[in-house]
Amino acid sequence: MHLLNLGILAHVDAGKTSLTERLLHHAGVIDELGSVDAGSTRTDTLALERQRGITIKSAVVSFPVDGITVNLIDTPGHPDFIAEVERVLGVLDGAVLVVSAVEGVQAQTRVLMRTLRRLGIPTLVFVNKTDRRGARPEGVLRELTERLAVPVVAMGSVTAPGTPAAAFTAGDPAPDVLADHDDALLAAYVDGTLTPARVRAALRAQAHRGVVHPVYAGSAATGAGVPELVAGIKELLPPAAGDPDGPLSGTVFKVERGPAGEKIAYARLFSGTLRVRDRIGADDTRSKVTAVSVFGDGTDTRAEAVPAGRIARLWGLTGARVGDSLGTPRPGHGRFFAPPTLETVVVPGPGTDRRALHLALTRLAEQDPLIGLRHDEVRAETSVSLYGEVQKEVLQATLADEHGLAVTFRETTPLCLERPAGTGAAAEFIKKGDHPFLATVGLRVEPAPPGTGVTFGLEVELGAMPYAFFKAVEDTVRETLAQGLHGWRVTDCAVTMTHSGYWPRQSHAHQGFDKSMSSTGYDFRGLTPLVLVDALRRAGTRVHEPMHRFRLEAPADTLGALLPVLAALDAVPGTTRTEGARCVLEGVVPAARAHALEQRIPGLTRGEGEWESAFDHYAPVAGGAVPERPRTDRNPLDRKEYLLNVTGRVGG
Repeated sequence: MHLLNLGILAHVDAGKTSLTERLLHHAGVIDELGSVDAGSTRTDTLALERQRGITIKSAVVSFPVDGITVNLIDTPGHPDFIAEVERVLGVLDGAVLVVSAVEGVQAQTRVLMRTLRRLGIPTLVFVNKTDRRGARPEGVLRELTERLAVPVVAMGSVTAPGTPAAAFTAGDPAPDVLADHDDALLAAYVDGTLTPARVRAALRAQAHRGVVHPVYAGSAATGAGVPELVAGIKELLPPAAGDPDGPLSGTVFKVERGPAGEKIAYARLFSGTLRVRDRIGADDTRSKVTAVSVFGDGTDTRAEAVPAGRIARLWGLTGARVGDSLGTPRPGHGRFFAPPTLETVVVPGPGTDRRALHLALTRLAEQDPLIGLRHDEVRAETSVSLYGEVQKEVLQATLADEHGLAVTFRETTPLCLERPAGTGAAAEFIKKGDHPFLATVGLRVEPAPPGTGVTFGLEVELGAMPYAFFKAVEDTVRETLAQGLHGWRVTDCAVTMTHSGYWPRQSHAHQGFDKSMSSTGYDFRGLTPLVLVDALRRAGTRVHEPMHRFRLEAPADTLGALLPVLAALDAVPGTTRTEGARCVLEGVVPAARAHALEQRIPGLTRGEGEWESAFDHYAPVAGGAVPERPRTDRNPLDRKEYLLNVTGRVGG
């Protein structure tokens, strides 16, 4: 069977959900077009999606096109939900990038096209809303070339743009862009032997490889240009590949809960065949597939197996999380977008059960690996990581609508991290000092290059004590580094174990094992945090805050008003250039200031400013008080409090 897993991507409000509805209607899957404004679309199933008219969760629908089964995935366009887009990209065979004929290329358009190009995903462009007043399809075509800096091939022209009668007329693609990527084609073009069939074959080959991007235009509202786009999807995007007899390889890209609370995993299979009753996962966490449904002909139907190339819903994988691999992991598949850099505390409303809230947040986190939960048992608080303010509204509405839980949020703060400022070492020995643990642990902490995370090594003989004790130290080191001297996660450091010691299994005469005379894993897990924070104190740590790179395009005559505001919000322009009547500023701004700055842009630029920002790097906090984060552990920074919490006594 000819299959194509197709993604629809766009800047928010470009009309991709409306285009999805039109494609389903064109294929005969639905009899009546849904409306985003009326909240009746097929793919926006969440109540909040229908209320706000935006896509929050990706949705999969299927339709046939002349013998081809297209699994169409409608994705969010709002940058706060970029994580949802990230998951979809890994399962696509091709994509349609929707651009508004009125607004043209926007900030998110650039982000998406850069990512599609980097991943080599074959992509068609659909210039939508040509029937709207102010539509300028020819101008948008130029923007695609100039502002996206990608090779595009016009597949026709628009007549009567800006009117309800706007129509798309297909035409022969010009060979000049194609010739830039094909020397033989260029030679035939120069000597006049080029034929339309040869041009079409070159277009098909280059589009399949993602080298060039064919551009269609029309209106999802009226249906103009949609038949031509469908024909392009069939001809110019490659079918799903994969050997059904090969080794099993797949990816979970979405997790949801069914009516009875059962977990359902959406997965794309790249190789092999997955059958009902197959067991998936590591030996200690294997789950049995209890049911399967595959997408086709506008719906998903129960099946006994999923072959390579298909998307399916799987039941029975109780431990499945988004991003999990089924069988052999795909080489080179990883995260494409930056992690969230903001955090807020969830505040239960009056009458909200904290245990029910904890369970609901945990289930939401299992559906989104980039939602990080942090529970503070001392203060009975839960923090959640975010991309932006819109996510707070979505989280609040989801908890209310799906779980009946009322919540509010505290002010959003940036998610900082700590890095060692130098080298520090510490050690504690059995029965020396005031610690009650039958363990000797010495640790050295050193800075490591950015991006390396945490590494753990040994300067003691591996056979000096049982391996389980070394493992207990390493695991506890990694766990303890989740909260540094200022409460932030410590990263980019090398931890080396410099001393070790234990008391072997002992007993009194004629008696059994005596725990008070023998070291256990408990001793090493208890002592390690004290030694590690002592080494960290001697090394010192520096708090780093997330920095966003930004690009601001605005009328040149507004530059005088923009620069003082940028400076007041700690934004640092790196480059400033003028392009005709517009200026372009690029630079960095602290993540904590990015939202406030974005809100100021419309008023400062008469509504003509275009703002784009994304995480770029972490930088040391400059000036002012160092941000602190409340601890949620047993606080090894306070030795007496820690020993009291762990052992019930202060020491000795």
